[in-house]
Amino acid sequence: MIYYKNKMADETVATNREARHNYHILETFEAGVVLQGSEVKSLRDKKANLNDSFARIDDGELFLYNLHISPYPQAGRFAPDPKRRRKLLMHKPQINKLQGDLAQKGLTLVPLKIYFTRGRAKAEIALAKGKKLFDRREDIKKRDSDRDLRREVRGKG
Repeated sequence: MIYYKNKMADETVATNREARHNYHILETFEAGVVLQGSEVKSLRDKKANLNDSFARIDDGELFLYNLHISPYPQAGRFAPDPKRRRKLLMHKPQINKLQGDLAQKGLTLVPLKIYFTRGRAKAEIALAKGKKLFDRREDIKKRDSDRDLRREVRGKG
């Protein structure tokens, strides 16, 4: 662990690399995650999977669905369901703004990463718009050309 001025640095637990490939990220937000005791232990062991997870607003509250947190072995029979929905903590005006933005066609909330900051579990969620197939192909072409250009510059230097 890295310490800065007696405070723990952010410790990333899981990232959703597929999200940046499949979505245009418009805006990102930080939200607290409500967890049960043994889930925190599993997250500290980096036993989480963000693939296929998404966030949704239900009755004015923000929830994270399909976040898989493996059961902590020492929890025994008290371990919660690995894919249960988890509440995300944000201020009411932020949730209302997100709800207005989600009313637009084609926008969704996608979690990008789960991490700990100052001992608290946080989720970085993004307001995103799905990419079309040709957009993904363009991104791949651009990434390949940038890599070739860097290779050329490095070879001449």
